[in-house]
Amino acid sequence: MQRFAALLDGLLYAPQRTVKLALLREHLATVPDPARGWALAALTGEVALPAAKPALVRALIAERMDPELFRLSYDFVGDLAETVALAWPAPPGDGGPVPDLPEVIERLAAASRTEVPRLLSTWLDALDATGRWALLKLITGGLRVGVSARLARQAVADWAERPVADIEEVWHSLTPPYLALFHWLDGQGSRPTAEDHPSFRPVMLAQPLEEADLAALTPSHYAAEWKWDGIRVQIVGRGAQRRVYSRTGDDISAAVPDLLSSLDSARVPFDGVLDGELLVGDLGPAGWSVRSFNDLQQRLNRKTVSARLQAAYPVFVRAYDLLVIGGEDLRAQPWQQRRAALEAWHAHHQLERIDLSHLVAFDSWEQLDLLRQEAGRSTNGAIEGVMLKRRDSPYLAGRPKGPWFKWKRGALTIDAVLMYAQRGHGKRSSFYSDYTFGCWQDGTLVPVGKAYSGFTDVELQRIDRFVRDNTTNRFGPVREVSPALVFEVAFDSVHPSPRHRSGLALRFPRIARIRWDKPAAEADQVSTLAALVG
Repeated sequence: MQRFAALLDGLLYAPQRTVKLALLREHLATVPDPARGWALAALTGEVALPAAKPALVRALIAERMDPELFRLSYDFVGDLAETVALAWPAPPGDGGPVPDLPEVIERLAAASRTEVPRLLSTWLDALDATGRWALLKLITGGLRVGVSARLARQAVADWAERPVADIEEVWHSLTPPYLALFHWLDGQGSRPTAEDHPSFRPVMLAQPLEEADLAALTPSHYAAEWKWDGIRVQIVGRGAQRRVYSRTGDDISAAVPDLLSSLDSARVPFDGVLDGELLVGDLGPAGWSVRSFNDLQQRLNRKTVSARLQAAYPVFVRAYDLLVIGGEDLRAQPWQQRRAALEAWHAHHQLERIDLSHLVAFDSWEQLDLLRQEAGRSTNGAIEGVMLKRRDSPYLAGRPKGPWFKWKRGALTIDAVLMYAQRGHGKRSSFYSDYTFGCWQDGTLVPVGKAYSGFTDVELQRIDRFVRDNTTNRFGPVREVSPALVFEVAFDSVHPSPRHRSGLALRFPRIARIRWDKPAAEADQVSTLAALVG
């Protein structure tokens, strides 16, 4: 448990992605099975301990500490696990044997609700403050150390010296503590098979299109599609199983039961992988009309979705690509062949919740630019721009340069990471509502601006909870948070500024939207912002 606690502690205080990866690689290389697998499972949210609840932790500390003193301490610290870890009284003499991580998980998973309080008390007596904090974070399911599932898989790939796509292709066929995975990567076993599972395929991403790129591109070599303001998803079918994954490989099926029910295996035989955009819209005689990203946010990051919410915010997928069908992998085929296969599949099934991405006809870049700008205005921002895809391009994992481009309307937006938060003023004084955000520079986040506008009260409450749950340091009224929340920031212009660490200053920055779905590692670089100067 102490090794796991040291890992969490190091990850919490390491804002740089490269440092987090180094810590994870070292842990994977030096900790034996099954402890390293259980650590990986805890970091990726795959450890469920339903018998241990926050209410139980409060009850245990209430037996050892004055309730009013605990209330004041909790209010000051702001985190249950940290407060209890620091306030837990040391037992007289030896606290007993220190448990290891597999013992904690396995014994809690097998324990009855009446046995759990005794187990926790025994372990809390045996551990030091850092160990107690790690234990409590583990059992309450709130690690929040700035490690996404995607980053954890990248660490496994780096440690094993394999492409991350190799890990992602088999990940969803695995179960903790991932012994089959580590046996394969250690050269002691065969590659885990994902044939019987609805497994995620690593996505192909587009490069931002710069104006200078157009001169080197031939319009007839590219097809154009609208870039819709939703989130990228994969629909995967295997036998009777159906899954919906985000572009980072997270299973979001629980958030879209209405979409999955439309793909019921008894009515729609589907053995394949479909790539598209998840949107909220209204179905009319002419098909789906797309609503705003704010409406889509009502459906995201939920473990359950009520019938009322499904009716108020109906989701559908606008299909872009067909990666696998009938057991045949199409990814090596050129885009135009995959598109033909997608059109044939869509025409055959005519599913209500899946429609086909529209291709934009154009003869020149100038014509496409006019269409792009007009589409953004006429759809109230539902169309962000256009996607350009080489007609002969295979489907390649990652972000290769050349095959696909994204040409957004309105160049002056960036994706930045929340770094610091401060309480607001007036009616919002109870919330952390003033935000400093940054971009990446040499693996480190550098502040590039501040904003306090662009949120609804509901969004403010959710961000406020995020700030309180992810605070890593305090500077008077300012809280520093783990680099995990991405904002899309809009601004009028950017100028050189010697007063700012980044050397840049934004004019009228405001939050365009909150990117709960986007990993912090994929936020923009300072160099991207610098290219917009003037």
